[in-house]
Amino acid sequence: MAAPPDPQDQLLPLAGPGSQWFGDRGEGEDEAVTPKGAKPAPQAGEPGRGLGAGAGEAAPRELGSGPARPPPVAMETASTAIDLLYWRDIKQTGIVFGSFLLLLFSLTQFSVVSVVAYLALAALSATISFRIYKSVLQAVQKTDEGHPFKAYLELEISLSQEQIQKYTDCLQLYVNNMLKELRRLFLVQDLVDSLKFAVLMWLLTYVGALFNGLTLLLMAVVSLFTLPVVYVKHQAQIDQYLGLVRTHINAVVAKIQAKIPGAKRHAE
Repeated sequence: MAAPPDPQDQLLPLAGPGSQWFGDRGEGEDEAVTPKGAKPAPQAGEPGRGLGAGAGEAAPRELGSGPARPPPVAMETASTAIDLLYWRDIKQTGIVFGSFLLLLFSLTQFSVVSVVAYLALAALSATISFRIYKSVLQAVQKTDEGHPFKAYLELEISLSQEQIQKYTDCLQLYVNNMLKELRRLFLVQDLVDSLKFAVLMWLLTYVGALFNGLTLLLMAVVSLFTLPVVYVKHQAQIDQYLGLVRTHINAVVAKIQAKIPGAKRHAE
């Protein structure tokens, strides 16, 4: 089989009778003559051999050639959540964690309507008191500083169409993935995964009998803000025990697959 021609032989024809080097012709001269049998060199902006709109630009990617990437807002949100859970900014994480705990503890003692009303009253009490204090201070000192919250009142807080579209795309991505996964589990696309999901739901019935939703949510928030840090500090020991548990679970699942007809995974 003959070796493929060198791309340089096509882009820059060899100098010889009846041919010229590409780019060496003067103004008004004819274009370089391509040797017989050679294909003309693709120009910038023409399709061919990976050349795109110009030199150095990659060829445009075809639609549907790969899996859809998550929108940028999803990656930004995930990065911010990781920073909070790993306490990379102690002050910011402490404020968020404390606010969640205060809200959840309040909901365990009062109804949602009462909690919202008390929070609104607390915020209004603080702003009204500060407004009256600044007004009295301006009257005594005979100054004209204006409204104390003027800078915040002039801030633009409306969402633009682009921002709404970004968050809508992010929400659509997560909802579609969740619906596809639930369809796969409930319609038993994979018997093993559906059995695991059934066991999980069965265990949750006992958990629901012991704890209510708010208690579970409170435990989940505390776990989210503590377990990642503990795992980072004791990663080697935790990985060792998790490996033992995973091995035991895999052995049990293998036994179940051997006893239940049709429970073996299909080769992908």
